[in-house]
Amino acid sequence: MGNTERPRRIVRPAQQGLAAQPGLGARRASAPANPAPGVVRRELYTPRSRKLMDAVGRLDAGLDEQACRSLADWLREQYTTAYGSVPLGYVARCHLGPPYVDHQLSLLGVIVRHFSAAEPMPEPFSAARMLARSGGYAYIEVYDDGLILPVLDDGTVVRP
Repeated sequence: MGNTERPRRIVRPAQQGLAAQPGLGARRASAPANPAPGVVRRELYTPRSRKLMDAVGRLDAGLDEQACRSLADWLREQYTTAYGSVPLGYVARCHLGPPYVDHQLSLLGVIVRHFSAAEPMPEPFSAARMLARSGGYAYIEVYDDGLILPVLDDGTVVRP
């Protein structure tokens, strides 16, 4: 292909017994529709409760290891029942002061790690770093498929 040519979509006639709707390919019309990878469930965009947001804030409050683990377990349970998906963790602005500017909260190992401006943040959390530094969000949820959902101070989830 030259630089002005674009790939073209190949359209085939619908086969007998298959759905004639575009994009269904070989899937039968009566087959249940499972969300494709990368498709975000509607529940993820519902506002976060004040109780949930307070619990996320307490993860960085200097709790002992056991208290952090039980709080992380509670958060995982809340996300699973209310939203159907659990984030890997959160990125938020750090209020400790220089040299720290942001921090990472992980629900998997209950890791709270503070980062200076020059220190690189691990993937996939680094994608949320500039949003956290903006100061416009309470925290940013980071999911294992790369989804980044900023949460405002009132619990509203900002759509990407």
